[in-house]
Amino acid sequence: MADLFADTVPEAAVPAESAPLADRLRPRTLAEVVGQEHLTGPEGAIGRMVAAGRLSSMILWGPPGTGKTTIARLLADAVELRFVAISAVFSGVADLKKVFAEARDHARTGTRTLLFVDEIHRFNRAQQDGFLPYVEDGTVILVGATTENPSFELNAALLSRSQVLILNRLGSGALGELINRAEQIEDRPLPVTPEARDALVASADGDGRYLLNQAETLFAIDVEAPLDPQALAALLHRRMAVYDKDREGHYNLISALHKAVRGSDPQAALYYLARMLEGGEQPLFLARRLVRMAIEDIGLADPQALVQCIAAKDCYDFLGSPEGELALAQACLYVATAPKSNAGYKAFSAAKRSASETGSLMPPKNILNAPTKLMKQVGYGTGYQYDHDAEEAFSGDNYWPEEMAPQTFYTPAPRGFEAKIQERLAYWDKLRKERKG
Repeated sequence: MADLFADTVPEAAVPAESAPLADRLRPRTLAEVVGQEHLTGPEGAIGRMVAAGRLSSMILWGPPGTGKTTIARLLADAVELRFVAISAVFSGVADLKKVFAEARDHARTGTRTLLFVDEIHRFNRAQQDGFLPYVEDGTVILVGATTENPSFELNAALLSRSQVLILNRLGSGALGELINRAEQIEDRPLPVTPEARDALVASADGDGRYLLNQAETLFAIDVEAPLDPQALAALLHRRMAVYDKDREGHYNLISALHKAVRGSDPQAALYYLARMLEGGEQPLFLARRLVRMAIEDIGLADPQALVQCIAAKDCYDFLGSPEGELALAQACLYVATAPKSNAGYKAFSAAKRSASETGSLMPPKNILNAPTKLMKQVGYGTGYQYDHDAEEAFSGDNYWPEEMAPQTFYTPAPRGFEAKIQERLAYWDKLRKERKG
């Protein structure tokens, strides 16, 4: 069984020339790492630490295939630290105790340990707390790797003792450089047309490991002519977008969709809707979010927005995927192009604050029902004016508690249907003043 806590890289089980392409292209120095120059360059956080010869504990946060494991190993080499790697997927408390005990033994001989923890977010809160004393006393330099937002997944205490460094998804330039290196080591060009090469880079979605695995497949096949994009797609099949439905990608994309709708950009809104559906998001979750947008950002500026979103939900329930997804797209377009108003949202928030501050004030007695003789005797319902009997079906009566002055929570926006509501409110205010005066 492989040693999960080996201090050095185990000897290859197969000859170097037969090793996977990604392994053969693994950088040997930090300068060879592509796409993360903002960290590894002379002015980057990692570059400065290496230049000073002193590392602090850190969390490397970034998408898959961006070099987190490679950077950790190269860091240990750069400052001559003992390197130990574990995975939170396969390790438990007993494994951690063994690692820390060995690190203490080595520290007594003057050898410090860089402990690399892959998928560190998979350790629970109690296990994460177990790192603290060993990080604080310098027994280990902790380098954790995670694809999840550390703010959500890691203990505040652990974060306060570590520097969070963000790795970028690899851009087309960095991915292109990986292909160049692959072609050099294979001593032949990738058997694809320039257009297919671009398509291959795009399909990697920032993941260098994925790109090299696909390149290795292409180098292994025998083709008469370079593959065009259609032939490449048929050979490699379509790759699903990277999207974690219950993780940060979920929150990032739904936030982007909501902001695009609020900003009346239907093109961007459709893009993010499609991204989430392609990534496997539950369509009914998106239907619920569209309903929320119709209420929060449109409201009475276009009352049909809510109707459209509820209808889209019902349509999806009826048709299912993929046909029902078109109804969600229609609702998305409707809310993105509708006139915007958060007047109702703000009004309700203000009303809730007022209700919390004023407590249990009694409504005025004239608008209270009096089902008993006693209630009539104490004045319930006395003086109530039935609005339908008043001129223009408007009495102009007071409906506020006696201890509270009338408030204005709702101010319609001068857009869409709310412009008409604004006219109505102004007319009723005019009548109210006339009948009081």
